[in-house]
Amino acid sequence: MRDNDPVTSATRQPETRTATTPPRLIATDLDGTLLRDDKSVSPRTIAALAAAEEAGIEVFFVTGRPARWMDVVSDHVHGHGLAICGNGAAVVDLHGGPGAHRFVKVRELARENALDAVQLLRDAAPGTVYAVEQTYGFHQEPAYPKLHMEVPDGFAPAEELLAPDSRTAGEPVLKILAHHPALDPDAFLTLARLAIGDRATVTRSSPSALLEISGPDVSKASTLALCCAERGISHEEVVAFGDMPNDVEMLTWAGRSYAMGNAHPDVLAAASGRTVANNDDGVAVVIERLLDERR
Repeated sequence: MRDNDPVTSATRQPETRTATTPPRLIATDLDGTLLRDDKSVSPRTIAALAAAEEAGIEVFFVTGRPARWMDVVSDHVHGHGLAICGNGAAVVDLHGGPGAHRFVKVRELARENALDAVQLLRDAAPGTVYAVEQTYGFHQEPAYPKLHMEVPDGFAPAEELLAPDSRTAGEPVLKILAHHPALDPDAFLTLARLAIGDRATVTRSSPSALLEISGPDVSKASTLALCCAERGISHEEVVAFGDMPNDVEMLTWAGRSYAMGNAHPDVLAAASGRTVANNDDGVAVVIERLLDERR
């Protein structure tokens, strides 16, 4: 199922942030948030996630990771087993385990928009190199650095990879990755957003100058809003956690939100609360407190 309808409510700041609304859904980022720096899930966090599900609170993993990188948490899915991947570009059922996931919803980046974004950013930031993330495949330009934990499926210029008659044209594009070897990461993000405008959504989750470019109106927040609407869950009933700019819209939308102790300044400004760092089990600390409030 492909869905690119805009969800305008996903960027709405809640009028009231009340700590008295019982949570029905926990939405948590992974890297730098739920996961420790060694990419593990601590025993304390595993216990907190299980306790939340046992109490009837759904847990959604909401990440920039592609579906094939979800093995780090595939042993900890409960109930629905769904995760939001690719910064909102896909909703994935993880029940099948690594390599056997099922795409429930795909919000693809149209190739026309992707090509426009590539050219606009090439003009604004010469030296930018690209990779293309699809539902199952990953391709990159020859000059794109080895930043990821896998061998690419192919090498070619982005314009060729994104062409309508490309050999991968039958597979949806979830996002494109843009890397610059010299620019400051935040400056690169600001430049890209100005250059690309409404042709695509631009964000970042890496400490390096690596941007993630998705379809217009596609974000963690907008896809989470869709999933919540399907369940009759309001934004006031959502508790969200994050640490990087790609989490800002989600943290702004949720009724209660927490920036990690290690969070980017924009995340600290967006969240309604703060918790301790990912290496200190900041998500678990809050979940334990939320469950105590229900008793």
